[in-house]
Amino acid sequence: MAFDFKKEYKEFYMPKNTPGIVTVPSMNYIAVRGMGDPNQEDGDYKKAIGLLYGIAFTIKMSKKGDHQIDGYFDYVVPPLEGFWWQEAASAKPNSNATTDMPPAEGRGNCPQNGSNGIDYAHKEAFHWISVIRLPDFVTEHDFRWAIDEATKKKKQDFSKVEFLTVEEGLCVQCMHIGSYDDEPATVALMHEFMEQQGYELDITDKRLHHEIYLSDARKVAPEKLKTVIRHPIKAKGDMAYGIHQSYEG
Repeated sequence: MAFDFKKEYKEFYMPKNTPGIVTVPSMNYIAVRGMGDPNQEDGDYKKAIGLLYGIAFTIKMSKKGDHQIDGYFDYVVPPLEGFWWQEAASAKPNSNATTDMPPAEGRGNCPQNGSNGIDYAHKEAFHWISVIRLPDFVTEHDFRWAIDEATKKKKQDFSKVEFLTVEEGLCVQCMHIGSYDDEPATVALMHEFMEQQGYELDITDKRLHHEIYLSDARKVAPEKLKTVIRHPIKAKGDMAYGIHQSYEG
């Protein structure tokens, strides 16, 4: 039976629909960065998703070709995820840093603007990093092979796809059931819970609003969509809280 990250790591992919605290370890991803309204037809966000899945399935199906990856085991391609912000309300991330959060795509998050840091009335202002998790056996060498292989076979430009390493660290998270535009109510519960537990929000240019999409929005009614929402936190008054997210591209 194929390894399913959602089932094997339920604490990260299948949380309850009530808030909880979690420490997220370092994970590797394939990633594409961008900005703009994710709902735009033929927009950059939808094109990015196509690029991600092109590389994800090239790696998954490598077992049938000449490039044999050391330690390979059969697995289910993990769900689509995204890191989001809106630049107007937060510092611009450093795109060249290896330990800092780089420019992100998406549904956005700005710490000073509402309980979840997102102004849903201005989706055109979203920045995002759209990602799909990689199994640990996939190295940067394997990733580069997949880029070359997909480019050759699909005759498409995959140069925007990156190998990305993220260590989120201490976070509050919750399963949100419903429309993306209804997320503020869930986020408000998350923030109330973290404060009761002695934590405070730690969204910065290095630690961003994170969403994991467990439903296919093309096939599932908005009120039934399942989305994991995750926000970085730190102990109240902890000024020395370190960077928990690192990106290498």
